[in-house]
Order: sequence, then C-alpha cells, then structure tokens
Amino acid sequence: MIVAGINAISLYAIPLILLFVTTYGILKKVKVYESFTEGAKEGFTTAVRIIPFLTAMLVAIGVFRASGAMDYFSKFVAPVTNLIGMPSEVLPMAIMRPLSGGGASGIMNSLLTEYGPDSLIGRMASVMQGSTDTTFYVLAVYFGSVSIKKSRYALTAGLLADFAGLLAAVFITNLMFG
Repeated sequence: MIVAGINAISLYAIPLILLFVTTYGILKKVKVYESFTEGAKEGFTTAVRIIPFLTAMLVAIGVFRASGAMDYFSKFVAPVTNLIGMPSEVLPMAIMRPLSGGGASGIMNSLLTEYGPDSLIGRMASVMQGSTDTTFYVLAVYFGSVSIKKSRYALTAGLLADFAGLLAAVFITNLMFG
C-alpha cells in the first residue's frame, strides 16, 4: 500500500510541478516560455564559464593520484586512523571525497570489490560516501560560476563539515557493524 503510494507520487511529481509552475506563471502574466529560454541561455553561459575551474581541479586530482602521493599520505597517517577506529584502507576515499565525487566512487568501488560490501571497510566507505560532500568541487563550480575570488570561510566550514561527517561515519559504522 505504502509502496504503491510512493510509486504514484514519484510518477506524477515532476509533471505536476511543471504544470503548477506554468499555470502560476500564466496567472501572474509572466511570459513563461521566454523566461524559460532566457534562464536556459544563462545556464549555458554559466556552464561554459566554469569549464576552466573544473578542468584545473580534475587535472590536479589526476596528478595527485597518479603520482602515488595519496598512497604515501595514507601510510603516513595510518597510525592516527587506527586510533579513531578507521581502517587505513578507507583513508584514500576520505581524502578523495572532498575533491571529487567520481574519484571517491571509484575508490569505494575498488574497496567494495576487494573487501566486499558487507565488510567493515565496505560499510564504512559506503556510509562515508553519504556523510561527506565534494567541497572543492562545490566551491570551484559555484564560486567560479559567479566569479567569486575570495571564498572567505566557505572552505574552512566545508572541510570541517566533511571531517565531522567522516568521524560520524567511522563512529556509526563501528557502533553498528564493528
């Protein structure tokens, strides 16, 4: 019964929202189609403007991983991760997650393949994937799209939130599955 209701909502949600927005715009005497095409044009301009920021970030991530620096850093920090209950095998994903969602997903996939999805490492990587964000990607895309040069406290706040999510993932995974 509940599943059928959720399926019905998911089937009709987007068409109903589109119908509501269009009807509301017409009632408010807004030129709906013209407004839509103007917004699409601005979106395309924004997408073109952020390409250099994305390219630079992806190249830096590729160099960091290909050089082996991530592996060296993981080995160096392993004694600290063991103290908090985090297997050192998960550390590369924890490092990659603020930089790149795709890179973190690739690392998580290799962890799941090597250790299995029901292992502590697999579960911790999965919880970590959902508990943290791609902070540098978000800053590069959103600040770059509106030409903000000084991020002020956004980077610090984002990295602190990622660290809190990482610690929560380690604690909760160890509590539930450890």
